[in-house]
Amino acid sequence: MATTNKMRLHWSPRSPFVRKVMIAAHELGLADQIETTRTRVATNQVHKGLLSDNPLGKIPTLILTDGTILYDSVVICEYLDSIAAKPKLFPPSGPARFKALRRHALGTGYLDMLLTWRNEASRTAPNPGMIEGSELKHAATIKALEAEALSLAQDDFGIGHIAIACALSYLDFRFDALQWRDGNPELSAWHAAAVARPSFMATTVVDD
Repeated sequence: MATTNKMRLHWSPRSPFVRKVMIAAHELGLADQIETTRTRVATNQVHKGLLSDNPLGKIPTLILTDGTILYDSVVICEYLDSIAAKPKLFPPSGPARFKALRRHALGTGYLDMLLTWRNEASRTAPNPGMIEGSELKHAATIKALEAEALSLAQDDFGIGHIAIACALSYLDFRFDALQWRDGNPELSAWHAAAVARPSFMATTVVDD
């Protein structure tokens, strides 16, 4: 693959995982070094052109300037953090790193669950057990995040914050009827502050 001046990202304006990468790029001052390529993928729609770059057919997928290919949002985010002038999204070691990684796992796992829930709910005959399980996991996750909201507000903004805020924003995008803010004032306030950051303002989700 030929060397180019910019990294190239397989991208969609409605993917919360792509948004996570772009928020990281903006936070790190690297957004202008990434060229985005609109790539449409879905559970029932394989983008054949993407398979040569990512055999899993998933986005985000990042092609570096030397042709090296990276995929999975957290891998891409950590790479961007490693090349930034002032890495700051991934604490280097110790308890702070594992707290950030745990938060990232919670936010990303929550997103995975929400996507599965939405796909199941769209079926002609949804599985009642899967729907009930998703509802229970959603309620438990929001409860856990409300309990942690003050700590989130106090800690340095990092990869865990990005993942959690993207998940809550996806709730607004696809599950507005759940009204997750009701009874969760601390989490609601934290999320409002997070999405007011320039990195979030520059990466608004669009259903296109």
